Amino acid sequence: MDINILILVGGSLLLISTLSSKLSDKAGVPVLLLFLSIGMLAGSEGIGGLAFDSPEQAQSIGTVALLIILFSGGLDTRWTSVKPVLLPGLVLSTVGVILTMIILGVFAKFVLGSFTSFYLGTDGLSWTEAFLIAAIVSSTDAAAVFSVYRTSPVQPKKKLRSLLEFESGSNDPMAVLLTVTLLGVIANGEVVSIELVVTLVVQLLVGGLAGGLIGWAGVTVLNRLQLSTAGLYPMVVLGLGLVVFGTAEWFDGNGFLAVYLAGVVIGNRIDKGRAEIMNFHEGLSWLMQIAIFVMLGLLVFPSQLLEVAGVSIVLALFLMLVGRPLAVAICYLPFRPKKQELLYVSWVGMRGSVPIVLATFPATYGLYGASQIFHLIFFFVLVSVLVQGLTLVPAARYFKVTET
Repeated sequence: MDINILILVGGSLLLISTLSSKLSDKAGVPVLLLFLSIGMLAGSEGIGGLAFDSPEQAQSIGTVALLIILFSGGLDTRWTSVKPVLLPGLVLSTVGVILTMIILGVFAKFVLGSFTSFYLGTDGLSWTEAFLIAAIVSSTDAAAVFSVYRTSPVQPKKKLRSLLEFESGSNDPMAVLLTVTLLGVIANGEVVSIELVVTLVVQLLVGGLAGGLIGWAGVTVLNRLQLSTAGLYPMVVLGLGLVVFGTAEWFDGNGFLAVYLAGVVIGNRIDKGRAEIMNFHEGLSWLMQIAIFVMLGLLVFPSQLLEVAGVSIVLALFLMLVGRPLAVAICYLPFRPKKQELLYVSWVGMRGSVPIVLATFPATYGLYGASQIFHLIFFFVLVSVLVQGLTLVPAARYFKVTET
């Protein structure tokens, strides 16, 4: 495509997506669902006719967008709000993700086993493959949760919102680790062992250490800098975020965890150019959300969604009504929450861009049935965003957990 046409198309999609947020505010439709719809309409089977069928490029673009979204979410996270919910949040973002994968994986093994079109091999759906599908959708989505709460006039109680935002911002690394590990088991014949478990723990520790140390050192230096214009401070902070992610990955750590923790450290310690930094990164986060959802909408083939609709709906409803509530109950009950709070946290398990980006991974590993997995997860996310996105605010009112 000619570069001038590409710029025109890109600008048009950005304008349409941005302006569609007004429709979201008035009609109550989740804005992320609108972004996906715009991408689908502009795609090869939509009125735009734009051809985009590269899971590798989608994965690369999605990775950059996700790290910026997580970094911006970390910058906006106040330590005073996180501190009271730190322990339950950590349990939900680690143990909760693993339990969700196990519960949904067992269910997927039996449900998908009855649909021969979803077999990834000649012998049917294996346990590893069932857990892979479950791992891809095991985390709640930071971008989806942040966007709903940022645009809603009705807010849940401060403690609940802090818990849900902290969980959604910190549980993506575990989902990525589980997905990549299971893909390695399937594609390379690796065996789940104690050594592999130790490797996963080390990745989390290295990521946490890199994020904390580089974030602290970076913001300490930044607070002493005298830059020529306030507009440069957001650039320095963005550079720090990218360095944190790259450093953590270089040393085999988890870059997503590192960049989120670095964002929390920087956001709570920054003095110089704070207003400019926060405004810039909020806008950048929205740009990344638009880019990632429109791109994923372009990547999907709507004609292939019909064949996965039934299974996707069944899996999504099971996760909403059984899997997520059961995992939350196991993780959150020891902290003695009120019944209404427990029910609301159980319901707020919206999926978003992270599962769809992770659903592009099987294709990059050359996994048989990768296209079916992608479209299955895509429709799964559509159901989650539509059902849970539309009900987050009404559910808060119903369970009486709104700010008074």
